[in-house]
Amino acid sequence: MRATDQDFADGRVSPPTDHLSERDFRRLGELIQDYCGIRMPPVKKTMVEGRLRRRVRALNLPSLNDYCRRLFDEGQLASEMVELIDAVTTNKTEFFREIEHFRFLTSKALPHLQALPHHPGRDRPLKIWSAACSIGAEPYTLAMVLGEQARTVRDFRFDIYATDICTDVLEKAKMGIFPEDMAREVPHDLAKRYLRRSRDRARPTVRLIPDLRQRVHFGHLNLMDSDYPMDTDMDIIFCRNALIYFDKATQHTVLSKLCRHLRPGGFLMVGHSESVLGGTLPLTHVTSAVFMRS
Repeated sequence: MRATDQDFADGRVSPPTDHLSERDFRRLGELIQDYCGIRMPPVKKTMVEGRLRRRVRALNLPSLNDYCRRLFDEGQLASEMVELIDAVTTNKTEFFREIEHFRFLTSKALPHLQALPHHPGRDRPLKIWSAACSIGAEPYTLAMVLGEQARTVRDFRFDIYATDICTDVLEKAKMGIFPEDMAREVPHDLAKRYLRRSRDRARPTVRLIPDLRQRVHFGHLNLMDSDYPMDTDMDIIFCRNALIYFDKATQHTVLSKLCRHLRPGGFLMVGHSESVLGGTLPLTHVTSAVFMRS
């Protein structure tokens, strides 16, 4: 339910003019960075306030100040942490985003991997991990691309693992339902094969076919955790547009842990605005935002 002007006047919910104190914003920023590595510089204060006002309304609290008091002074931090992180994390995504990676996947990565002695995709399923998967557009794009591979290559098998820190987006991802506008970059033949449009033209949506949804295994994972509950023989890892929120030291730490789960000869894809060069990582640059595990 949307808050009314009377709600604001009565002090029942936080109005748009309600702001975090510098102390509370600093405490929240330190908490968020320690928990999930995301930096909260002063320029993000307005964004954080806007996101948290919705949470303040959901809890029926009078102000952001009361919300912070609840977290830091009244012992509610542990029970609220998941909701807090869900509120402040950004989940921008779309199908076939940075399409060059998917072209590289089909033209270079898959032929390379299938020529290896252990024959991923034939002797065992090809394993791909979409880290920071948001609402699922990236892993479902991978499922469509690999689904096409399975149609043309006999006995080709694959498993896609998708993780994110935000529990809310994971629940949305599992449903496999998206606004129709999000599917505009899906090639026509793939859309026809793998998407089903809703009959409700007032709120048009598309849904992934069941067979494709079943190919993607979703799970919660914080990239700041000391260990990742993932297999250590991934053939390809997508970790795109998440590293930009971390400082350099955190980026290197996260990449080092990702490398532990990538088999030699496997590929790591990062966002085109991100870089993994200049460290001691066991990675060789292949092409723009693509690296091979040595």
